[in-house]
Amino acid sequence: MPELPDITVYLDALAPRVVGAKLERLRIISPFLLRTADPPVVDLAGRTVREVHRLGKRIVLGFEDDYFAVLHLMIAGRLHWKPPAAPVPRRSGLAAFDFPHGTLLLTEAGTKHRAALHVVRGASALAGHDPGGLDVLGATLEQFRAALSREAHTLKRALTDPRVLDGIGNAYSDEILHAARLSPLRLTTQLAPEESERLFRAVRQTLSTWIDRLRAEAGDAFPEKVTAFRPEMAVHGRFRQPCPVCGSPVQRIRYAENEVNYCATCQTGGRLLADRSLSRLLKQDWPRSLEEWEERVARRPP
Repeated sequence: MPELPDITVYLDALAPRVVGAKLERLRIISPFLLRTADPPVVDLAGRTVREVHRLGKRIVLGFEDDYFAVLHLMIAGRLHWKPPAAPVPRRSGLAAFDFPHGTLLLTEAGTKHRAALHVVRGASALAGHDPGGLDVLGATLEQFRAALSREAHTLKRALTDPRVLDGIGNAYSDEILHAARLSPLRLTTQLAPEESERLFRAVRQTLSTWIDRLRAEAGDAFPEKVTAFRPEMAVHGRFRQPCPVCGSPVQRIRYAENEVNYCATCQTGGRLLADRSLSRLLKQDWPRSLEEWEERVARRPP
């Protein structure tokens, strides 16, 4: 799922292309995309884009007369800038925003149809799509601590809950926790003051660093390499690969359609975190430490 750094770079590219431009028409290809009926989507045609901004992990196109198009890309949704009246890809195409000088295409890989478009009018209607999480890049340490301690959650859940923190998802939460040297299953209520400050600084530094990297990668072009898996990442998507800090193999916990990636040496004192399904299956045979895990791997036949 595109997260705060990815959305920021999308906005960088969208602003000079669509702000001040009149939307000629909006072609919606997938019946699953549009999630609102009032105001009708045809009301956007002929209106000028006044602003683009981020609302959590959503991209908002603000039109004249207080109309807004709210795009939630979810996991597989992506944006592309093409020449005027560009055709919509047959399999992955969801919609096309046609402007006089170019077309903004919305695509989605796969068949689960999770990406969503809401058309709303008025500030109060737009506010209904704001999850309310704290914008960490503009927050103080005290505000960050207050948001974290509001409820007892694991750090992984707190970082990715849009009602707690704004714009962080599965990929960058892994990177943040690795940078902070904290276990993803540590409870927010158990953090010492020094640890919460370390996490606060890791959040800001990780997000800022990746925004700078993605901006440099895109340059003046429209970003076409938006992905949750990047070779420069420390732990996310790098199961069994060496941690760039200590060299230990990166571990993971799988749950539902997501996974947690972490370094046992850097984050959990060498202790392996129990994978819900595997630990239930293996019970007492589940390795309790990184050393035990490495010994078992070494004993496996080639």
